[in-house]
Parts: sequence; C-alpha cells; structure tokens
Amino acid sequence: MAEETGALPSRSDFSAWYNEVIRRADIMDVRYPVKGLYVWYPFGFALRNHTYTLLRSLLNRDHEETLFPLLIPETEFMKEAEHIKGFEDEVYWVTHGGLSPLDVKLALRPTSETAIYPMYALWVRSHADLPLKLYQVVNTFRYETKHTRPLIRLREITSFMESHTVHTDWDDANKQVEYELGLASEFYRELGVPIIISRRPDWDKFPGADFTMAIDAVMPDGRTLQIGTVHHLGDHFSKTYNITYEDVNGEQKLASQTCFGISERCIAAIIAVHGDDKGLVLPATVAPTQVVIIPIIVGKRGEEIMAAVEKLESELKAAGLRVKTDARDMRPGAKYYHWELHGVPLRVELGPRDLDNSQLVCANRLGIKTTIPRENAAESVKRLLDEAHDQILDKAEEHLSSHLKTVTTVEACNEMLEENIVVVHWCGEKACADKLEELTNSSLLGTGVRSKYVVDDDGPCIICGKAGKTALVGRSY
Repeated sequence: MAEETGALPSRSDFSAWYNEVIRRADIMDVRYPVKGLYVWYPFGFALRNHTYTLLRSLLNRDHEETLFPLLIPETEFMKEAEHIKGFEDEVYWVTHGGLSPLDVKLALRPTSETAIYPMYALWVRSHADLPLKLYQVVNTFRYETKHTRPLIRLREITSFMESHTVHTDWDDANKQVEYELGLASEFYRELGVPIIISRRPDWDKFPGADFTMAIDAVMPDGRTLQIGTVHHLGDHFSKTYNITYEDVNGEQKLASQTCFGISERCIAAIIAVHGDDKGLVLPATVAPTQVVIIPIIVGKRGEEIMAAVEKLESELKAAGLRVKTDARDMRPGAKYYHWELHGVPLRVELGPRDLDNSQLVCANRLGIKTTIPRENAAESVKRLLDEAHDQILDKAEEHLSSHLKTVTTVEACNEMLEENIVVVHWCGEKACADKLEELTNSSLLGTGVRSKYVVDDDGPCIICGKAGKTALVGRSY
C-alpha cells in the first residue's frame, strides 16, 4: 500500500471523507470485482480483530461461542413465512453442486435463525437445558440493491456477531434482552461511541420478533447508523421449529427466545464518530498500534537515541501495550502525518534533549501534548491513554448532544432534520407516523428512548395532538 500525502477531504463532506479515509488509512480496499464485497487490509483487519476480541470478552461472561454452517436448506429456510418475507429479496441461492442441479436449493445465510433453530429443537429437551446462550461471529450475505458503502451497507457482511438464546418463558427472555442491551452499552463505552437505544415501531421490527430494540449512533452529518439490535422473539420461532422442553411438572412447554446482533458497522462507527480532517482517531482499547515511538535523530547521537528507544519499546510492550517504533529514514513531520492518518492514540518522541532531561514528549491523537518523566514511563503512558479515551468520548458526546433537537411542529421538524435527529412526541398510531414520514421525508426511528441525552416523557402528538410519548425522527444510513 503506497504512502500518500496531501489533505483528506473535509469531514464536513462526510461521504467523500469516509470513502477516502477507508482507503488511505488502510482499512479496506473497495476494488474487489464484485459490487458490495470488500477486502480488509492488514491494518483494518487488526482493528477488526481487536474490536471483536473485546466483544467476545464481554459475551463470554454469559454466552458460549459456536459456529453453524453458511448454507441453509430451502426446506428449513422457507418454514418461517414472516421471517422469510423480510429477507426474500436479499437471499443469494446456491442452485448447483458443480454442474449438477441441487435437489434442494441452499441459501447463503442472510441471518442464521433458520440454520440454528432446527438444531436447538434437537438440543433442548428439559428445563435443565435452559437457558441456552450461544453466539457466533460469521459472514452473512444479503443482496443489497441500495448504494453500497464499506462497513455500512454491503453484500457480504464479513463480521456479524449474532447471539441466540433460549429461555423457559417470556419474562426470562426479557431479562436477557435487558442484559444484552447493557452489554452493548458497555461495548460501545469501551469504543468511546455514545449510543441511543430505542424500541423500533412494530412495522420496522425484525421479522418474527415480538419487539426489536435498536442501538443507534449519530454520524458527522446528523444521520443515524444502526449499530446493533436486540430482538425478543417470544415463542414465534419455537412454534415453527418445535423448540420445546419438559418443565418441572413433566409438561411440554414452548421455549421463548432472543437474538442479538452487532455487525462490522461497529467499526464504521469508530471511524465516523471519532475521525477528523487528519484521518482516523482510534480508541486505545482497539487501536492496532496504541503507541508509536518517534526517534528524533540529531547530530552524532543516533546510536545512543536508538538504544534508548529500544529499551523504552521493550518496557512498554512488557506492560502489555501495542507499540511500534518508526525508525524510517523520513522527516519527523512525515511520520507524524502517517500515524495521525492511522489514528494512533499516543505518539512518544525521544530526542537528545529528552535523553538529557530523562523525559519523554507525548502527544495524543487530539493534539494534546504532555511531557512525562522517563522513569515509570509505562505507568504514565497508560494514564495518558486512559485520558485520551475519556477525551474522545467527551468529544463524541458533545457531537451527539449537538445533533439532537426537540421540536413540537412539523415545520420545525423539517428545519432541523437536515443535520439532526429530531425528538418529537407521537401518539403511537401508524397513520400519524406515516403522515409525519411523508411530510418530513424521514423515518420514525423509535420510542421508549433510552439515552442520557434525551428526556423520555409525555406530550401531545406532533400530528394529531393526542397524548403521545417521546419518539425519534431522523434519516439513516
């Protein structure tokens, strides 16, 4: 990957900035000869791996990881009519094995309910088998006909975490929904990405779910990006796939289920929410390189400085940090540009003056400079990384808050929608939601809003004036 210089497009032109930073910061190559399929560069794949390692560490408290096949027989796929109706335009079908037509077509999974639940019906026998909580991280395929965009809208989602749980009753499954919403909130705090949780309206819930809770981030242009969902499935799928268990009284009962998904859109959120006109701004929790050391070679002390740099790198690595030394024969400014573009959280400079004064000059990715003592450097560097994480989270929260606008009229809603998420009150009637969406060319995103940035209260419906609840209106990716 060739090194490029020159300014990125301004982040105010989000689409152009995003496409360019994905390429120049070595996240993904979009030139693969199938529309909507992209190739991870090693740097981007390292970011992906650290992110999903974090997600796995949270899931493993309560779940076990598994792996189900990619191919789903049409006979199983077509059992669940409502579910299939939600995906029928998006399915890729395998019709031949070599040159021979298949007796039963095979779907490339768009999501895995119809692959997993026939097996759950075999595995679940007794209340002692429950709850069953499994997850997998897999690729999924959807024939996306809209404008594709790396990490945001693809035909192959290469990194889809889906959790599928089975419970004795609806209430126990509902507790799991709450648990997984809490887990998602913790995950995104670790990424420094503020989120809004809301309940999707019934016409926009997951096909086959009792209800869907969605997790949204706000992009630089004020549009939302759905970066996670938790679905309460009730006994809808257990009826179809005969997932039953024997209770303590020896009676056969239908199980209740949930599913929970986070795709590589979580990477898109990291890039979009934190980035700036210089490139990526990565949280240290998932950055492929957390610290870059830049030797400042002046005069005849090069060997002395490099020896000090090697010792420092060893200390920081021994403390568990991901560290690189940039000893390339380049001007320091060119190195700064490279590592700023790649979002490295902390830069450490070491030159003759620092050597003489037993100090290190550090600059975090937001440009805040600090001089620390050379002694106990690992401890100081870890503190600076923690502070940098808090700073990018604060900045992201300010951005989200600035793009939330509360209005009481359709006219005001239209004025604010261009770059904001709008908070309104809605009576719950679909006719009013349809009217609002028609008048504003937007979507009613959800109700039951959970966010410290939004007051969830009562008020008159923005359309009919009847009693209503807080709802979000916006435009989405």
